[in-house]
Amino acid sequence: MAEAADAAGVADKDIAAETDADVKARKEREKDELYALDISDVEWHSAPGTEEHEERVEIAYLPEGAVAMRSSLDPDTVLRYTEAEWRAFVLGARDGEFDLEPAPHNGGRAPQ
Repeated sequence: MAEAADAAGVADKDIAAETDADVKARKEREKDELYALDISDVEWHSAPGTEEHEERVEIAYLPEGAVAMRSSLDPDTVLRYTEAEWRAFVLGARDGEFDLEPAPHNGGRAPQ
């Protein structure tokens, strides 16, 4: 048990000692690995209550907490997000970071 804690401590120190260049290289490797995954057999999910013929956002859960996202009308174009990226997006959405502002094209009203 102590060995595992020691190993975790070493890993934490290694991460803390990363330079900006190391972080950038690690993130690029993670993205390369994510896009190298074969996702041809993943199960796609969309919001409940949407119809098959409607345009909708679909997501698929990938290994290590990653997520793939696509439009039902363009299923060949798939964006992939690491667990950290997806978590940041979801938390931002919950906090209202992406709420639409009233604009002239929608009659000056916020979307319902």
